[in-house]
Amino acid sequence: MEIIMTIVAGVLIATATYLMLSRSILRIIIGTALLSHGAHLLLLTMGGLKRGAAPLLGQEANAYTDPLPQALILTAIVIAFGVTSFILVLAYRAYQELKTDDMDQLRGNENHE
Repeated sequence: MEIIMTIVAGVLIATATYLMLSRSILRIIIGTALLSHGAHLLLLTMGGLKRGAAPLLGQEANAYTDPLPQALILTAIVIAFGVTSFILVLAYRAYQELKTDDMDQLRGNENHE
């Protein structure tokens, strides 16, 4: 199962890289979101996909799961959501002012082919 999750994370990261290299700011934002999802999946996979009980005092179980990767990913999801929201608002405001989402025109390189 960990091999499949690692391959899916790799596909997400490769797709994100492709989208982030495009000229459209919306594709860059989607690529950033996909990159964060791929990183979250990779963190979860590297933490180990184990079955077991929650590590609570007084609970007897054969195996316990480690809550640290899940806590790290939950924190990273909240941060990624905030950053994505900020980038979306920034892109929307830039589109309202400049009427374009092309990165070359946003940089001021209109003559660049």
